Amino acid sequence: MTFAVDAVSNRGATRFSDIIYEKIVGMIADGKFPVNERLPSETKLAADFGASRPVVREALERLRTDGLIVSRKGSGSYVRQRPDSSMLKMVPVGSLADVQRFFEFRAGLEAEAAELAARNWQPADKERITAALLAIEQCLKNGELGAEEDQALHDAIAMATGNQFHITVREWFRPHFAIGHSVTRSLSLKRTPEQIRSVQDEHAVIVEAIFARRETEAHDAMKRHILNARARMFQGV
Repeated sequence: MTFAVDAVSNRGATRFSDIIYEKIVGMIADGKFPVNERLPSETKLAADFGASRPVVREALERLRTDGLIVSRKGSGSYVRQRPDSSMLKMVPVGSLADVQRFFEFRAGLEAEAAELAARNWQPADKERITAALLAIEQCLKNGELGAEEDQALHDAIAMATGNQFHITVREWFRPHFAIGHSVTRSLSLKRTPEQIRSVQDEHAVIVEAIFARRETEAHDAMKRHILNARARMFQGV
């Protein structure tokens, strides 16, 4: 069996691995590569996708990082979990790897923002952050998505840094932030009530640390929250 993948130049090798990565994610989500089953060898995947082994290896490494596959010494790579196939429908075609990389970027950026917010917040910031947190809580009670409310909370924390560049970056990359918030909130509605509550609990921990001016705790709580959101993208059936 072979899979059609457009050839690209050497300069686009990284992008080619992204395409293969996304195709394998889709095949796992569709059940073509079942959970606990062994993936085809690197050589076989390279032949099927018309790619070099280093390109396939790069794609597999990202799958391991995302927790979708696991390596067993001397045996190969096995499917660890099957993501919800609806996740792929929410992400623009060909951009899944970039969405994941943006979560990595956010983990550093927003952790620093939370730390600065804990140091610098003013009464007006506290009001904005509290209102945003309560708005998300109301969305949970109403069974609503709450993506805009979620984004508003993170915006309010950025404003509380007192550093205009944190606000500017969020404006520059607003479409990227919006995709991340929308996907994770949409998928969260399919989770158990306990899983849904855990996301809001993460917000509460961040806000509590900020208001208490515990800078390191705020930093670490935000970083955990963003990385957890990234991981939740691949939690599925």
